[in-house]
Amino acid sequence: MGTEHSKNEGRRSMVFLRKGPKLPAWEDALLSGREPKSLLKRGLRYVSLSLIMKGMTSTPDFLWGLPEVQKLNLSRNQLVVIPPSLGKLDRLVVLNLGGNCLKSLPKEIGLLRNLKVLFVNMNCLTEVPAELSLCRKLEVLSLSHNRISQLPLSFTDLTSLRKLNLSNNRFVQIPLCIFALRSLDFLHLGSNRLENIAESIQYLVNLQIFIVENNNIRSLPRSLCYITTLELLNVDYNAIQTLPDDLYLLRRLRRIAWNPMDKGLHIAHNPLSRPLPEVVEGGLDVLFSYLREKKEHK
Repeated sequence: MGTEHSKNEGRRSMVFLRKGPKLPAWEDALLSGREPKSLLKRGLRYVSLSLIMKGMTSTPDFLWGLPEVQKLNLSRNQLVVIPPSLGKLDRLVVLNLGGNCLKSLPKEIGLLRNLKVLFVNMNCLTEVPAELSLCRKLEVLSLSHNRISQLPLSFTDLTSLRKLNLSNNRFVQIPLCIFALRSLDFLHLGSNRLENIAESIQYLVNLQIFIVENNNIRSLPRSLCYITTLELLNVDYNAIQTLPDDLYLLRRLRRIAWNPMDKGLHIAHNPLSRPLPEVVEGGLDVLFSYLREKKEHK
């Protein structure tokens, strides 16, 4: 009698399990019957969770029940939407959403007040929510390889931002809000549609690396020469014909550089007017001497 009762209970349990919501195949494989917390890695400084290259088309619901996570990697999946629930993970310090299919970010991203590093590169973004400017601790932001043509003016509030990558987008001019980011030491605007660099670039007094390669820039502003912290200036593949006489003030540029990773002045593949091509071949010291003498004889 007891045995028969046990069998009936077992059948009812199996029926109950069948009626429960079926997890997507990738999520079922990810958990394999384990508790979601078992996926967390607890290091000396951060609690992290990596779900890179899991074939995800949507974010798993269990994710929003892990408020302790501080480093989250959802890169290289097939995510189309990040839900508002993202705002529940308010302890996040590092968030990687790169290599997905995102067309927008939820405004709740502004609730991540501890966020310092954000990667949303290689997606399909056409705009960035103004609420991102509420992440006042943000230090590193990569929005490269998207379809963005402008930034919210509220970005002026990101005063802790040190590294900004906007390469491979659709900017026709450098957004005005960028000139207020005085802590920037790295700015990448390569492979956009820029035709000029505004004189306001001089306000980026801590800039060390400035990359604007592969645009349609025709000349460099004189004010650029006053950013004496510059160690790498890359203007390769533009339409530059002349150089400002004060360029020799950039004394931290050590050489004419040819390797993309090298510090120095990158000025290849520009239609420089003569005698500049020959002068550049002589090296940076020769170029700076030429520009200095040219200015003195004016």
